[in-house]
Amino acid sequence: MTEATDLITVNGERLWQSLAELAKIGAYVDERTGLTGVNRQTLTDEEAHGRRLVMSWMEEAGLELRIDQVGNVWGRREGTDRDAAPVVMGSHIDSVATAGMFDGCLGVLGGIEVIRTLNERGITTQRPIEVAFFTDEEGARFGVDMLGSSVVAGRIDLQDALALTARDGSTLAGELERHGFNGPVSTTLEQIPHAYVECHIEQGPVLAAEGLELGVVTGVQGIYWQEITILGRAAHAGTTPTQLRIDAGLAASMAVVRLREMAESGKYGSMRSTVGRMEFAPGLTNIVPNRAVFTVDMRNPDDEAMARADADFAAFLAELEERWPGLSITRRQLAKTVHVPFDPEIQKAITQTIEDFGYSHMSLLSGAGHDAQEMALICPVAMIFIPGEYDGISHNPREYSTPEACTRGISALATTVARLAG
Repeated sequence: MTEATDLITVNGERLWQSLAELAKIGAYVDERTGLTGVNRQTLTDEEAHGRRLVMSWMEEAGLELRIDQVGNVWGRREGTDRDAAPVVMGSHIDSVATAGMFDGCLGVLGGIEVIRTLNERGITTQRPIEVAFFTDEEGARFGVDMLGSSVVAGRIDLQDALALTARDGSTLAGELERHGFNGPVSTTLEQIPHAYVECHIEQGPVLAAEGLELGVVTGVQGIYWQEITILGRAAHAGTTPTQLRIDAGLAASMAVVRLREMAESGKYGSMRSTVGRMEFAPGLTNIVPNRAVFTVDMRNPDDEAMARADADFAAFLAELEERWPGLSITRRQLAKTVHVPFDPEIQKAITQTIEDFGYSHMSLLSGAGHDAQEMALICPVAMIFIPGEYDGISHNPREYSTPEACTRGISALATTVARLAG
């Protein structure tokens, strides 16, 4: 086998410094553990500050910036053929309320580090190379995950996205305007990318458990988010007999237990279900709840099994209504994506690069959603995973990948992108 001579190793120390610097914006101390986490939700003042910092780094790297109508930021490094379709690297810098410093940020700051390295080594490419970061990948503030990239892909209408409202009453359109990120550029891309490659932390335990250095991601499982509202009847906790209650809180709790039973039953393949938020009203110790609102996150790599699970859960909710006359249950879909397989040729390109470096690796399906799955609707896509410590915990201040793992992942990204860009 001929030794590869075009391998690009990035400056890992500089990459780490960038990650640490961005993590200071929105930093908070977790009261229970004393660890420092990140709360930088979409288009808050903190995230706007983070955007400006990242954009300054993109400009310093020589990228030509543009902002589209949903606030996605794109930076372009021209190739020798200006008309050629670009190779794009990207991810997000917004976070959930209890994040670490790597989720999404590694892909964006790693992309900038790739550009810095190409510049320093005087490497030109035939195709342009772009770095992008997308609006509200997490869905933590406006309720729709992969929002910015899904508008680019055409899965969500721009006007519907702009009308989304956060729990504090802010609209996406209003927050974009407030911070000056309501860009003039159309979300419909003038050039469909030649390829999109995203490097991300695994957010799971598989790579670390197997003792492997990198992962080649084959696709993303289906994700269905919904909000359930249950209306019952408020009553005095001491004077209302149990058999006469229409308890919205009890009905909600039974629904949560049912979801867990479904996930454990094996009838729905590799289904996973999570209730991440639940609220009761009036929220008083001595009042039977007349209202319960909770979210449901269902995931499955099998679309048919996901559809069966959704139908069976809806039937269970209908049974609850029949059991307690006067109980009313409504469902609101927040997000719904199917299983998305990634491009085999881009996977091969990543695999070849990883093997040329001599890194150990495996192929695996992503359990989390990523902007890459939306971009896969319009262009060839694949992802690189790096392992996480502490069982790959993510969306948590304990989220951690080593500097060496980050350097390996972004070096593989740099070499793959340079090869794809000619």
